[in-house]
Amino acid sequence: MNERRALHESIAGAAVLGTLAVVWGIAAQSRVLLFDGAFILLGIVLSALSLMAARAAADVPSARFPFGKAAVTPLAIAVQGVALLGTLLYAGVDAVAVITAGGADVEPGTVLAYGLVTMTCSYALARWLTHRAPDSELVAAEVAQWRAGALLSLVFAAGGGLALALSSVGDVVRYVDPVLVLVACLVLLPIPLRLLRAAGLELLEAEPPAEVRRVLADAVTSVRTEFGLPEPFVRSTKLGSRLYVEVDFVVPDGAWDVTGEDRVRRALIGRLEPLGYDLWANVELTADPELAR
Repeated sequence: MNERRALHESIAGAAVLGTLAVVWGIAAQSRVLLFDGAFILLGIVLSALSLMAARAAADVPSARFPFGKAAVTPLAIAVQGVALLGTLLYAGVDAVAVITAGGADVEPGTVLAYGLVTMTCSYALARWLTHRAPDSELVAAEVAQWRAGALLSLVFAAGGGLALALSSVGDVVRYVDPVLVLVACLVLLPIPLRLLRAAGLELLEAEPPAEVRRVLADAVTSVRTEFGLPEPFVRSTKLGSRLYVEVDFVVPDGAWDVTGEDRVRRALIGRLEPLGYDLWANVELTADPELAR
């Protein structure tokens, strides 16, 4: 519930700031403000996508989707990454075209004022969303965008201030607007790349984050000690809010029964539940090493 509420609030904040940026950019004839407004309004579409993904991921498993729809979370994050990367590439090409055409006339004081206003708003919203749903990956993606927006606004403010200081030096001011767009693209570029990397790793069923691996290793060691079991084969991966764990122990023939295996499974699950994931754990005790590998 907190996750969805936070996503709704992110959408509302983006609508206000995006509209402000577009109107301000049109009035000031500033490409950098229009780019920022378009970037923020794109965030509304991506936030709506995150909201739909959160609803789908929360659906219970069904006959058609026996493992649920947890994969929709990294899929939505990947779409966010692609959309943001495409926007940055387009803006970068347009800025280069403006520079080669001789720049553009923009009032640097407008850029400075806009940067200060949006930096304050973006940073405040990022902090608010962090407290709203601290454990949500979808909200974390939103927070990353708002923090980047705050940093970007700081760049705008600094660029506007520098342009004011250099306003008496030839035609330097004419290049401030497109150069700031290029700087913004470079500042924001790590965000879509990071989103695409994280989503790709999850969709390819890579190992979970280091903290999860550490807790899993500690849990397995504790269970081994409690039940006197040998070193197992351990496999794990994370898909959205779901954590898949498979632990296979090779034991002497006839030494364990189903009831004993269930005790081991419950002991492991109990140690992993504090992680807060939707846990799908499979623990097997087998006498055949080939089945464990």
